[in-house]
Amino acid sequence: MKVIILINCPDKSGIISSVTRFIHSHSGNVVYLDQHVDKFSNVFFMRLETDFNSENFNADSFKNAFEASIALSYHMQWRMYSDTVRPKMALFVSKYNHCLYDLLGRHNSGELKVDIPFILSNHPDLKFIADQFGIPFFHVPFSKENRKQAEAEQLTLLKAHHIDFIVLARYMQIVSNSLIDVFPNRIINIHHSFLPAFAGAKPYHAAFKRGVKIIGATSHYVTEDLDEGPIIEQDVIPVSHSHSIADFISKGRDLEKIVLARAIKLHVLRKTMVYNNKTVIFS
Repeated sequence: MKVIILINCPDKSGIISSVTRFIHSHSGNVVYLDQHVDKFSNVFFMRLETDFNSENFNADSFKNAFEASIALSYHMQWRMYSDTVRPKMALFVSKYNHCLYDLLGRHNSGELKVDIPFILSNHPDLKFIADQFGIPFFHVPFSKENRKQAEAEQLTLLKAHHIDFIVLARYMQIVSNSLIDVFPNRIINIHHSFLPAFAGAKPYHAAFKRGVKIIGATSHYVTEDLDEGPIIEQDVIPVSHSHSIADFISKGRDLEKIVLARAIKLHVLRKTMVYNNKTVIFS
C-alpha cells in the first residue's frame, strides 16, 4: 500500500534524514520525496510517498510511533493518507453546467479518483445531468430569508455522506463560516481571474470593453474573505481585438473547466499544503 505523508515545521537540520530513517526502520520504502523551505518564515515543508507491505503495516501504530519519536521533537504539523481510501467529494452547482459536465466526465472515465455521493444545487435545473450519471441530486433553495435553514440542511447531507471535501463547480452563492469552519481548506472554488478589476455580474463584458489581452481562471480554497482564499491553480489564454464577447465567455468557460480539474487532482493527490493564506504545491 502507498502512504502519503505531509509535513511542515520550523526548518532545522536533519529533518529529512530523521524521517526517512524512521520509515526505513518500519519497513517502508520512500518512492517519492519533495521538499521546500520558506526562507522568509523559516518553515520546512515536505511530501513523501512511501510503500509499505499492507499485511504487516498498522497505520495507528505507525502514527503513534512517528508522533512520539519524530514529530514532537521537530514540532511538526503532519498528516498521513493511504491510497486505499478514496476521498468523498460533494459537488455544489447552480445553473451553469460546463464545470459539472467536465468533472463528471473525468470521474466517469476514471481520471478523478474520488467518490461523488451527491450533487447539491440551489436550483433544480441541472438535475437531469445528475440523473444521466446516476448520482443523487439534492435541491436546496437558498436565499437571504432561508440561509440558516439551507446551510443546516447542507451540513446534514455532508455529514450523513461522510464528505471529505466540497467543490463549488460554479455554485453562485456565498459560502458562510458555518460550512467553512467544518471544512477548512477543503472547499474548492473556481472563478475568472478578472477580479478585482472586473467584479459584478458581467465581467467578460467589462473586460471586452477594456480590450484585455488575456483571459484567466483561478481555483482556490474558500475562506471567509470572498475570493481571497489560498490559490491552488491558475492559467491564462490570449485574446485579441478579433474576439467577440461570446468568444471571451467561451474561452473563459473552457479555462475554468481545466483549471478546476487540475486543482481537484492536486488536492486529491495530497499535493497541496496551506500556510499563511497561500499554498505550497508539490510537483
